[in-house]
Amino acid sequence: MDYYMAKSVDLGFDEAIDAVTARLKDEGFGILTEIDVKETLKKKIDVDFRKYRILGACNPKLAHQALMHEDKVGVLLPCNVIVQEHDGGQVEVVAMDPLGPMEAIGNPGLTEMAREVRTRLERVLSGL
Repeated sequence: MDYYMAKSVDLGFDEAIDAVTARLKDEGFGILTEIDVKETLKKKIDVDFRKYRILGACNPKLAHQALMHEDKVGVLLPCNVIVQEHDGGQVEVVAMDPLGPMEAIGNPGLTEMAREVRTRLERVLSGL
């Protein structure tokens, strides 16, 4: 089972961050958290790492509906999207696929919502 959806983009790293943030907004998601993994690893354990940013994306309406179906689903929220730069400068955008974890819970309402979230995240990636 794939737990992510990915797309390589012909954008620079910062441009990709801006583009994915805009596309997420178009789909009703906001960015709740942003973790600069490169900076964090350097600061905390003095390790050099490639450009790698984790965006914690949330669609408040869908998150509320999910929480109404299952109060512990918050452990799977927000939907994480990463932007990373590979060797040679290739930039990749990766979004979690919410369907697997939500299906595993066994709540049909969450499974249906996960399909909607997945569709929205697929549109984000295809629009980049």
